[in-house]
Amino acid sequence: MHIESAAFGSIDVEADQIIEFPAGLPGFEACKRFTFIQTGEHGSVLQMQGVDDPAIVFSVTDPAALGVNYELTLSDADVASLGLTQPEDATVAVIVRQAAVDVGSPADAGLKANFMAPLVVNTATRRGIQKVLEQVGCEITLRGQ
Repeated sequence: MHIESAAFGSIDVEADQIIEFPAGLPGFEACKRFTFIQTGEHGSVLQMQGVDDPAIVFSVTDPAALGVNYELTLSDADVASLGLTQPEDATVAVIVRQAAVDVGSPADAGLKANFMAPLVVNTATRRGIQKVLEQVGCEITLRGQ
């Protein structure tokens, strides 16, 4: 499949590189298919490129890359939506963004991660969800560097 990405220009994506989010993402419900692109800019940060809408791109990373051990519980509906049969097929990622350096205090500058709405992807079925958490009901452990 050929995509004219607003961020990366002309790219070709194989069918087995596409992850489907059946419900879309909150605020982006019409964009249900994404592919992940390694740009090398920030090491472990990947770009999640929209297939249905090439203008949509999110930066994502494994919470462990941020020094965070992040575990959450999936509901039966989440497991069914993912088609998840083996726990080891699930991977968790968080959407990150670069905060503007000139906004607020220096403490506000840097990488911001959305831990309240992680992405969960079944690598076997290539299906994903964005699990919006109402409250922190998961285990988060920060590691010192």
